[in-house]
Amino acid sequence: MPEQPRVALFVTCLVDLFRPAIGLAAAELLEAAGCRVEVPEPQVCCGQPAFNSGDRATTEDLARQTIPALESYDYVVAPSGSCAGMLRVHFPELFDSDPGWKRRAEAVAAKSFELVAFLVDVLGFTDVPGRLEARVTYHDSCSGLRELGIKAQPRKLLGRVAGLELVEMSRPEVCCGFGGTFCVKYPEISTRMVDDKLADAEATGAELLLAGDLGCLLNMAGRAARKGSRLAVRHVAEILAGRLEEPPIAAPREKG
Repeated sequence: MPEQPRVALFVTCLVDLFRPAIGLAAAELLEAAGCRVEVPEPQVCCGQPAFNSGDRATTEDLARQTIPALESYDYVVAPSGSCAGMLRVHFPELFDSDPGWKRRAEAVAAKSFELVAFLVDVLGFTDVPGRLEARVTYHDSCSGLRELGIKAQPRKLLGRVAGLELVEMSRPEVCCGFGGTFCVKYPEISTRMVDDKLADAEATGAELLLAGDLGCLLNMAGRAARKGSRLAVRHVAEILAGRLEEPPIAAPREKG
């Protein structure tokens, strides 16, 4: 590993559009761990929405734009298990009939990681700057958990946040009901699933619900706001970096 690895921050569409503070928190954590962080301007969507909808042609077009933008870096890191899973697991699958592009996709896949997994598993970094006197609970997103094996890593880092108490839900690994286009195609099922997730989180007595995927967070925070839940919702990177200037997701901003 280079002494100061050059890391491409794959910001993700949702972070860029809805919660840039997550990208800033991710950059701060990577820099605290000794990385040189850059945001490649040519990066585009990872293609997951098209891929999950069966639009392989669009997915391949997006991959052909994304791969060249990331090839020159030592590592590629995303604050999202689902987007990191797309880069790491599914990009190579797109090019089984094109050996040249498959080799390039495999090379990018091999150095692509989700943020907390990269900090813990690759860098061995646990000296997080965040401090927070709060009781929190953590939701395991489906892609991060099942595609990338992200389970212990966020809990290890949260355990290093001064003042923080982590309490587990009875079923932290159960889907929140987002599932990308699933929540659009099956809204009644999705709503029932997110209601069950929020009830599980509220039963812990936690005041803050965390996760590592903004899709899940938007789903849970939006539903919590509509139900008048007392739970605040944030991305785990915001807590680890101590970047709490922004109000919780879906919370109203103070006027003035």
